[in-house]
Amino acid sequence: MARLADYFVLVAFGPHPRGSAEGQGQILQRFPEKDWEDNPFPQGIELFCQPSGWQLCPERNPPTFFVAVLTDINSERHYCACLTFWEPVEPTQEGLCTEDTAEREEEAGEGGPVGLSTAAPGPPGQLFAPKTLVLVSRLDHAEVFRNSLGLIYTIHVEGLNVGLENVVGNLLTCIIPLAGGSQRTISLGAGDRQVIQTPLTDSLPISRCSVALLFRQLGITNVLSLFCAALTEHKVLFLSRSYQRLSDACRGLLALLFPLRYSFTYVPILPAQLLEVLSTPTPFIIGVNAAFQAEAQELLDVIVADLDGGTVTVPECVHIPPLPEPLQSQTHSILSMVLDPELELADLAFPPPTTSTSSLKMQDKELRAVFLRLFAQLLQGYRWCLHMVRIHPEPVIRFHKAAFLGQRGLVEDDFLMKVLEGMAFAGFVSERGVPYRPTDLFDELVAHEVARMRADDSHPQRVLRHVKELAEQLYKNENPYPAVAMHKVQRPGEASHLRRAPRPFPRLDEGMVQWIVDQATAKMQGAPPAVKAEKKTTVPSGPPMTAILERSSGLHGNSARRLEVVRNCISYVFEGKMLEAKKLLPAVLRALKGRAARRCLAQELHLHVQQNRAVLDHQQFDFVVRMMNCCLQDCTSLDEHGIAAALLPLVTAFCRKLSPGVTQFAYSCVQEHVVWSTPQFWEAMFYGDVQTHIRALYLEPAEDRDPSQVCGDSLGPRDGAGLALAHVRPLGQVGEALTQEDERSALDVASEQRRLWPTLSREKQQELVQKEESTVFSQAIHYASRMSYLLLPLDSSKSRLLRERAGLGDLESASNSLVTNSMAGSVAESYDTESGFEDAETCDVPGAVVRFINRFVDKVCTESGVTSDHLKGLHVMVPDIVQMHIETLEAVQRESKRLPPIQKPKLLRPRLLPGEECVLDGLRVYLLPDGREEGAGGSRGGPALLPAEGAVFLTTYRVIFTGMPTDPLVGEQVVVRSFPVAALTKEERINIQTPSDQYLPDGLQLRSCTFQLLKMVFDEEVGSDSAELFRKQLHKLRYPPDIRGTFALTLGSAHTPGRPPRATKDKGPSFRTLSRNLMKNAKRTIGRQYVTRKKYSPPSWEHRGQPPPGDQEDEISVSEELEPSTLTPSLALKPSDRMTMSSLVERACCRDYQRLGLGTLSSSLSRAKSEPFRISPVNRMYAICRSYPGLLIVPQSVQDNALQRVSRCYRQNRFPVVCWRSGRSKAVLLRSGGLHGKGVVGLFKAQNAPSPGQSQADSSSLEQEKYLQAVVSSMPRYADASGRNTLSGFSSAHMGSHVPSPRARVTTLSNPMAALASRRTAPRGKWGSVRAGGRSGGLSTDVGTRLAGMGPPQANGAPADPGFLRPQRAALYIIGDKAQLKGVRPDPLQQWELVPIEVFETRQVKGSFKKLLKACVPGYPATEPGSASFLCSLEDSEWLIQIHKLLQVSVLVVELLDSGSSVLVSLEDGWDITTQVVSLVQLLSDPFYRTLEGFRLLVEKEWLSFGHRFSHRGAHTLAGQSSGFTPVFLQFLDCVHQVHLQFPMEFEFSPFYLKFLGYHHASHRFRTFLLDSDYERIELGLLYEEKGERRGQAACRSVWEYVERLSKRTPVFYNYLYAPEDAEVLRPYSNVSNLKVWDFYTEETLAEGPPYDWELAQGPPEPPEEERPDGGAPQSRRRVVWPCYDNCPRAQPDAISQLLEELQRLETELGRPPERWKDAWDRVKAAQRLEGRQDERGTPSSLLVSSVPHHRRSLGVYLQEGPVGSTLSLSLDSDQSSGSSASGSRQAARRSTSTLYSQFQTAESENRSYEGTLYKKGAFMKPWKARWFVLDKTKHQLRYYDHRVDTECKGFIDLAEVEAVAPGTPTLGAPKTVDEKAFFDVKTTRRVYNFCAQDVPSAQQWVDQIQSCLSDA
Repeated sequence: MARLADYFVLVAFGPHPRGSAEGQGQILQRFPEKDWEDNPFPQGIELFCQPSGWQLCPERNPPTFFVAVLTDINSERHYCACLTFWEPVEPTQEGLCTEDTAEREEEAGEGGPVGLSTAAPGPPGQLFAPKTLVLVSRLDHAEVFRNSLGLIYTIHVEGLNVGLENVVGNLLTCIIPLAGGSQRTISLGAGDRQVIQTPLTDSLPISRCSVALLFRQLGITNVLSLFCAALTEHKVLFLSRSYQRLSDACRGLLALLFPLRYSFTYVPILPAQLLEVLSTPTPFIIGVNAAFQAEAQELLDVIVADLDGGTVTVPECVHIPPLPEPLQSQTHSILSMVLDPELELADLAFPPPTTSTSSLKMQDKELRAVFLRLFAQLLQGYRWCLHMVRIHPEPVIRFHKAAFLGQRGLVEDDFLMKVLEGMAFAGFVSERGVPYRPTDLFDELVAHEVARMRADDSHPQRVLRHVKELAEQLYKNENPYPAVAMHKVQRPGEASHLRRAPRPFPRLDEGMVQWIVDQATAKMQGAPPAVKAEKKTTVPSGPPMTAILERSSGLHGNSARRLEVVRNCISYVFEGKMLEAKKLLPAVLRALKGRAARRCLAQELHLHVQQNRAVLDHQQFDFVVRMMNCCLQDCTSLDEHGIAAALLPLVTAFCRKLSPGVTQFAYSCVQEHVVWSTPQFWEAMFYGDVQTHIRALYLEPAEDRDPSQVCGDSLGPRDGAGLALAHVRPLGQVGEALTQEDERSALDVASEQRRLWPTLSREKQQELVQKEESTVFSQAIHYASRMSYLLLPLDSSKSRLLRERAGLGDLESASNSLVTNSMAGSVAESYDTESGFEDAETCDVPGAVVRFINRFVDKVCTESGVTSDHLKGLHVMVPDIVQMHIETLEAVQRESKRLPPIQKPKLLRPRLLPGEECVLDGLRVYLLPDGREEGAGGSRGGPALLPAEGAVFLTTYRVIFTGMPTDPLVGEQVVVRSFPVAALTKEERINIQTPSDQYLPDGLQLRSCTFQLLKMVFDEEVGSDSAELFRKQLHKLRYPPDIRGTFALTLGSAHTPGRPPRATKDKGPSFRTLSRNLMKNAKRTIGRQYVTRKKYSPPSWEHRGQPPPGDQEDEISVSEELEPSTLTPSLALKPSDRMTMSSLVERACCRDYQRLGLGTLSSSLSRAKSEPFRISPVNRMYAICRSYPGLLIVPQSVQDNALQRVSRCYRQNRFPVVCWRSGRSKAVLLRSGGLHGKGVVGLFKAQNAPSPGQSQADSSSLEQEKYLQAVVSSMPRYADASGRNTLSGFSSAHMGSHVPSPRARVTTLSNPMAALASRRTAPRGKWGSVRAGGRSGGLSTDVGTRLAGMGPPQANGAPADPGFLRPQRAALYIIGDKAQLKGVRPDPLQQWELVPIEVFETRQVKGSFKKLLKACVPGYPATEPGSASFLCSLEDSEWLIQIHKLLQVSVLVVELLDSGSSVLVSLEDGWDITTQVVSLVQLLSDPFYRTLEGFRLLVEKEWLSFGHRFSHRGAHTLAGQSSGFTPVFLQFLDCVHQVHLQFPMEFEFSPFYLKFLGYHHASHRFRTFLLDSDYERIELGLLYEEKGERRGQAACRSVWEYVERLSKRTPVFYNYLYAPEDAEVLRPYSNVSNLKVWDFYTEETLAEGPPYDWELAQGPPEPPEEERPDGGAPQSRRRVVWPCYDNCPRAQPDAISQLLEELQRLETELGRPPERWKDAWDRVKAAQRLEGRQDERGTPSSLLVSSVPHHRRSLGVYLQEGPVGSTLSLSLDSDQSSGSSASGSRQAARRSTSTLYSQFQTAESENRSYEGTLYKKGAFMKPWKARWFVLDKTKHQLRYYDHRVDTECKGFIDLAEVEAVAPGTPTLGAPKTVDEKAFFDVKTTRRVYNFCAQDVPSAQQWVDQIQSCLSDA
């Protein structure tokens, strides 16, 4: 029984103490005046009566009512029912409050939430003040409160003749029952009557209609979100203008959470003064008036539900986990059935007449029933996961979260995990876990209805029926008596509030009210308490959770056969049949991936344990440990499947004798698993064991057991068996397996004990409590020693354990997570920490273990109620236990080292190159599989070659692994993986379990830029010192202190990497001294200092880190009068005595200049004036520009002394020089560094502000302008017409949004459609051959999606043809960084034009390459199968986008050059992207560079001579380590590879040649790609030493020399398809969809390592060709080729290579000297040409393509818009593209399937599958015409021609579009003489074609042919 109301309070408006216009509440009276003992008066009621603040009002408002909720310090809720009415202000108040009327009005205008009218107030007498009647109660009877307060207000307003004191007194003394379903009628003594119904059970919440209203206001999805948010402890804020609605919404949300109780802050109505509560860090459910919405918006982590607007706003930073599927979707659909029953019938043709909708109250219960059912499904079987830790004096219950999640298969589910970790669930366990208590609806539902719910899931109607049944019960709980007698309560009359009240609310007589209360209290004390005893019962547990089916993949399904294999293997081990066991072991280890097999193993092993011990021999011990490790390696830290729990007793049982008195237990070999360092695992295990023993304690008397057997610390088989079967039987009763005679679970036993507890004597109670406490204590001691077994490593000096285990290392955290080094490394890795080298750390193992155990003991003993004395004793014991165990382990470790070592495979020594020396001999390692499938079999087929066991070798050149697969079933294949030391990009430590399931902590992962990954773990025999030495030596070799330490330079010299490099003075001045001297002389001699944007400046300059070039002044002022004569050679380099002009002339640059006719250099340095350009020796001493070659091409008219001044305007002094000239258009390509602020751009900028040195800067710019003018004048003047072209035809989404000012004359590449308007005939050249489609690059504003202005027809990224260039063009286009060219004005002479583009920086290349490496060579297997994850990673890397940009810019430049304009590429510092672009442009424009000799010349000229910084970009030395590897050259090779793919017949070299260069540019095997410029190579003496010095030596120092030698022996670098067309310009497609991932990045050969060191890749060295032995008969022995293992091109060579080899072999057999392969090939080609000429079949070009028409060779069709309409030209030579009709152009624009069928057809006729004459009806109103039709099955087309001999196709029907071929009927104008049956129709997706054959048979023939062609497709 309880009081209906505890307090009645009258609160009125009072002035604010600080005199502000807003008042405050004052309590006028409260009854009773003394606090009740059991319920003190709640503080702060005044705030809650007027939540929006106490304000005066200009007019009377109607009375309002709402219920606020206050929560006291004991979490008790007090319901405050508030009825507010308004009374005129008394004069005293008026005086106070009229002082600041304006301010008050303003506040009222802000929308006080009590509905203030904004009408102007009347005279001061007209103000009204609020007064509130408050009823405080602990019961929630809102309607009764409303009626009672309404009655008091009515008596006052209507002036009824009833004493208010009596009414209040009666109200305060009214006593009603709490629950039990009784009905009580009460009267307050004013002629009223009210009926109060109490609910049947107190535990079910009362919701009235609040849940239904909540759904009505917010909708299903929003309410579900709020439900999940409240359960997962997020902050929820309700907004509404109505306080009653806020209360209802909060009550409704709480009702949905049942059976969980919300235990955080709960304030349905929050007063304005307390709004700061909203920024509390804890979760809450709070309601606030909508007027304060603005304050709510500032909160970043609060979910805001607007009840009036029906919205729920979830902030971005908040993630609400949804319900697990399928519960989420099932709940959603059943809620919609409840809320909208007509939804199901909406589509019925004959809907039933009416459907009865539930009342709001009933709908409310139905909605609650849905959620009640949901909780029953979520928590089904929860009682089987409860651990009964203590029964007396109070039950202590713990929940085994991991087992629950594991049984449900929801370990990964975010929602359930958070719910189980939440406070609400902890309360649920302690409240509902109790085994003996009153039960309610939820207990019944979760115990008995689970099976029904599961069966109903797929039948919505049955679910609905169940929901309605539950709703009935909920409704009956709230309304037990259906026919409620009518209430009778007086109400005030209509608009009574507007009548002028006769007087204010009277002051009540306190004495009288108190007397009534006292009387009632005295009467109550005399009466017996009418408390209904609660009926307690044993809570039903329901059916156990049936284990969810194995969720593992089909690979490891647990068939009975697999379990049989596990059992057989174990029985073989224990029977000593080791050979049999060894055969089965691999299968067992695979089977153990499945859960059932792991359980089976634990059960089988238990059978072999007698009396706690099982002594094994060494082999048996190894087998058992290996299987245990395999089981444990897949255990998560939670151990949700109980595998670690089942194995824990076993690891302390299995042992082997090492020597007399020394025994090694299995636990010392299975420690390295995450589960052992997880506190939650130990707690769950401990509580499980305690439960078993407590249960046994109470079963013991009945079964006459020996108590010591149950309660002792021994670890008997009982302990183990219970745990092993824990998951086979439900987890709650671990001991159940033993006591079949007594099937009672621990909960049943506890329930019985709790029932008996009150009947026991005090002594007996004390005895039981003591027994339980000592049971827990003994288990705590037992677990302390168990934990020390598994946490102390065998070798306590190995501290890796600590660093590796977060649970131990981080002493304060009892963290559940584990971050291994490798994981931490990958998370924390930043893009600029290149070397992953890290140092070991040391820490105190025993101390950490003691702390870990102490934390565990503290927690479990406190929770289990162990006495403090016992706990202190435990703390003293733990260090002793640990110390004793360490001493035992020392003996074990000593003896275990004496064991005979297991026979390991022999180390296989790798083959070395000449000059390659071993630095560290083989260290035994396991090579582990990484993310690539090749080694693991995978989709490529083949066996699992990895993991492999072998050794790693470190040589002066490479890191090499050789070994054999650990899987004995694979066979004895040798696995080789290696990469050059110089290519190492990342080294990190890893901790991984090895295949043999021994945990070897020392692991390394080495990643190289040649796309190799060595992921290896050192064998235990390799000490940590050796591993550390390996890392240090590797580091030393990777980053030598000096470039002379690299392999290419030490090869054959005495210098070895182990020694420090020789003092550099021997060689002449060092870089540093040289730099110093040069710096001293800089002002006097050389001129302007380099100003660099990058951190690096060429080695000769010490000046680093200057600000980026802007408009700042030069730091070294240069006098204008400097004459070239001051540039004396003596100031330049010492080696100058050797640097004669003749040696310069021999350089690649000079040879190429002479080939291009760009000038001559006679011995007397005289020059022919007729030449427009000349070769200038001005830089022969490298004085003007360090990074340029010695000889440069400059305009004839420019004097050498002017060049120095020009060079100051450019970064790194790299001024514009000519590097190539078009033979046809005579346009030239120039390159330079980017401009300084003082350059052309500075010249263009309208700078008015004078700055110091302005005149000097101007003069410099004038020089530059003159220089550009000279370049323009040196070109053929073909563009003299007045019209000027701006590149407006280019489309440039990528050129950014740069809009120049109206007078700007900067070309912005925009307006794609202009291209279509002004097309002209295409130039000569060819487009790439990739089918269009896919995405178009996806760039935003970078170098552009379609730089070169395609209109719609070119879907491929090919530029539209250069009609965008009107015949008048700028003579020179300058392509520069967009960032430099902002805000420029027209150049003064209108000669050149700026093209600003955005290019990526080298750091983006570096970052992109890192991601590409990880995508192509992932360190870990992909999470999702298939290629999806690879493609995602590839896209993330943006590598292909960068390739796309480079190709695009290059094609743009090619277009400009081909159309006759010259181009200057002036990007960044002129040595990265500039080099890529100019090299690509020359490659595309000049066929010479597509030969082997030409490509070498191109690389030597543009990359080596023009100073690409190979050493800096490749981080060749220690100094460059921090800058990391930036593969600019590799990116260029990738671009060449993309072009090669599209034009396979244009390149003399093979794709292998590009891979070879890609590998060796980073390998340091050759000297070619070392150092940053010719200048540095000369200083080191590398450039000219080659002359005749060591031609005879074996070691090639130059990569070109090596290629030349190898090409003589083998055609590996030659492309057989090579058949160039003269002067062919290539225009590749550049869209990302047309680019392919280079197989250099992904291919791997495990048989021999990378195939680029040819001597090593060829197996044992073959005898030289001359000495080859005679008569080797061909071997017919077949061999298996594995794509994952063998080098496929070598194992299966192409036909031509095989024929050439065969030819050489036969010649050798005949005793002739074999002919060189090249000679033989040339002879065959010549013969073929001759034959072709005799047959007169097309143009002779090569063996394969002698007669292919041009368009066949170019692999594609593209559109040309000619001056006369559009034409479809299938030929790419402009002379063949004239005069064809426009009929087919649209289809061609669609790029139909025909473009795929491309290239290697030798004659047109082969494509004519069937041909003949047919009549065809034209389009609408057109006549029938006879045409020659050709059916082409290859291209899948029906083409037609005017005549049989006609070669030009008039049009075609794409058979891909044909839907049907059917008989036709003659139409108007059809041929008269033909039979009707000769007509047929071909229906396509676009139209119907009518055909007519000459007779019926031929018509039938045509129809059959077309049909067969369609069916073939």
